Amino acid sequence: MPEDFNELFDTNAEWVDSTGSSSDARPPKSPKSRHEMRLRKQRLRRRKMTIAAIVAVIVLIVGCGGFFGIRALTHLSNVNNSQEVSTDYQGPGTGKVWFTVETGEGVATIAAHLVKADVVKNADTFASTVAANNSTLYPGMYQLKKHMSSIQAVKILSDRTKATGFLEVKAGERSSQAIAEAAQLSGIDKAQFDAIIAGGGQGILPAEAGGKFEGWLEPGVYDVKKKGSTASSILKQIVDKRVAKLDDLKVPTGAQRETILNMASIAESEVNRSEYYGKVVRVIVNRLSQNMALGMDSTVAYGANVKPSQLTNAMLGDASDPYNTRVNKGLPPTPISSPGDEAIKAAMNPTPGNWLYFVTTNLQTGETKFVATQDEFTQIRNEYKTQNQNAN
Repeated sequence: MPEDFNELFDTNAEWVDSTGSSSDARPPKSPKSRHEMRLRKQRLRRRKMTIAAIVAVIVLIVGCGGFFGIRALTHLSNVNNSQEVSTDYQGPGTGKVWFTVETGEGVATIAAHLVKADVVKNADTFASTVAANNSTLYPGMYQLKKHMSSIQAVKILSDRTKATGFLEVKAGERSSQAIAEAAQLSGIDKAQFDAIIAGGGQGILPAEAGGKFEGWLEPGVYDVKKKGSTASSILKQIVDKRVAKLDDLKVPTGAQRETILNMASIAESEVNRSEYYGKVVRVIVNRLSQNMALGMDSTVAYGANVKPSQLTNAMLGDASDPYNTRVNKGLPPTPISSPGDEAIKAAMNPTPGNWLYFVTTNLQTGETKFVATQDEFTQIRNEYKTQNQNAN
């Protein structure tokens, strides 16, 4: 090799870059042989291939990572969006929550209370569910759960059989039944109610009631577990509602009010179709005007404290029972139940007619026939017997 070539790559020579500045870096040594040059080219080739492979792998990893990363981010975004959009819990919920719907509360108020109790997630969603299902929410105390779906909560709150703590006074129900249930639901000792009854309802009943609660309990739903409730406050609330209703219906005051309640209670108990109430009252009025005994089994059963179907011949002939209108003439001493509005209206305006007798000839349909003579009565009574025997 020429001597000047070796001098050109003298290792002790200072390297100068293209800018003219010096550097400690030095160019590679000159190959000593063709074999070494081939080896060097092979090494460079392998290095390039290795670098290319590494770059390809990096691109693949980044590419895949980006794809799956985008998918993961998209999934997380969808989950977050889903959580933001969802305004309702799913399923029946967990745990136990006692929830009270007060009398007179609207859907919006109930919904707000449910959210506060952590029963449902969103008040508007619950209200919309009530509207969509055309549901009626009833007062009462209900056992619910936390994190319930709105539809699950609506199903329970619209089922009156699921409610506790609220007394329902029913039209045609005896006061003894309603008061016993009030004591049970309220948790107040029944002896406290009995003491008020024995005392003639002083401070609770109006004067025309004559110290007797029968007929003076207004049908409706009452919260008897309200904080601070007493036997006296519960009874006063129900009686006050009755007086207010009688005033609204313009029922005459004084002794006439008690008489109307008396006749209405008999009509309520004798037939199960409101279309007949006015006719039953007319029979009562006609019999009273002719000084006839009313002959109502419903009053005899009340006095004997049994159902009409449980009456015996001894009960029917017991003259010592003041409620036995088969033997004793005139109206019974008090009403025999809590009559509803329709019966009260009928008692104020009885249907015109000359009837003195009536018989419910069809127990299944409630069909009742009214007649004016004894012969006609015998005929419809036989019709009742025949239909009753065939039914059995």
